[in-house]
Formats: sequence, structure tokens, C-alpha cells
Amino acid sequence: MAIDLRSFIREVPDFPKPGILFRDITPLLSAPDGLRAAIEALAAPFAGRVDAVVGIESRGFLLGAPVALGLGVGLAIVRKPGKLPGTTIEESYALEYGTDRLQIHRDALQPGQRVLLIDDLLATGGTAAAGLKLIQQLGVQVVGAAFLIELAGLRGRDVLEPVSVHSVIRYEDA
Repeated sequence: MAIDLRSFIREVPDFPKPGILFRDITPLLSAPDGLRAAIEALAAPFAGRVDAVVGIESRGFLLGAPVALGLGVGLAIVRKPGKLPGTTIEESYALEYGTDRLQIHRDALQPGQRVLLIDDLLATGGTAAAGLKLIQQLGVQVVGAAFLIELAGLRGRDVLEPVSVHSVIRYEDA
């Protein structure tokens, strides 16, 4: 019997601000069967197709590490500025009000590696698009981007084209 992963997602109205319906993954993270099923669903389409997984801070680390282990590859991490001790490269991206930046170690990936980008949520696609641009600067081949949850109404998938997007749980509304 398949596990209904949506049953592990808690909906929190008006968080972090009024009008937002927050999809909370912490119940899924605390349920071994649900977490196992989610990791397997994230990894399955990419078995034998990637050389490395890249997780975006911070929930992308929680999902990316077990996906990497399941695929038998290593994990590279994309972080906010000032969190990585080595030589980094960075990419800026737009927020609703202002900009933010992401960084990765310059030696985290090797040119030509086949890479999968992982994060917990695809909404507008801004963070994921910046992560993709960042790792592409390292000369890798992006095989795809995978997300536990996709808010399809926000059309983040469109921003990531032509990269193949895989989402485990898809909500049609934002």
C-alpha cells in the first residue's frame, strides 16, 4: 500500500503572515515511514543518472543528504553568504523586497558532473533558479531539480526551464 504523503503535511493558515497557507513538513520529517517514502520518491527518477546531489539551505540539506546516500553519491551544499569557510562563488537573486545571495564552495563540484538540485519547496522558483545558475558556473550538467512540495499556482517550474522538474507533492493552489 502506498503512503499518502500529503497526510504528513500540516497546513498552517496565516503563517508567516496573513493570507499565507504554510505547508509544514516537520510532521513528515518526524514520521519514519513517511520520511522514507518521501526520500525514495525524490530519488527514484534519478537513480543511476547523477554524480552528485546539491541541497539548498536549509531544508534542502535535510532531504538532499538521504537522497544522495540512496543514490550512492555525495552531497554539495548551497548556503547563504558567510556560512562556508572556503573559497566560494555566489549568485544574487530577487526577493519580493530586495535581493539575497547564495554561495557554494568553488571546489564543491567538478566540471562535467551530472548534478541533481534538491530543495523542500518550489514556489516562485527564485531560490532554485539562483541555485541552478550558481552550480552551472562550476561547469556541471544539471540533470534535474527535485522538490518535496510544489505550489504549482505560483509557476516556479516555468522559471527553471529547460531544467527537468520533479515534485513529489503538487498543490495546484498557491
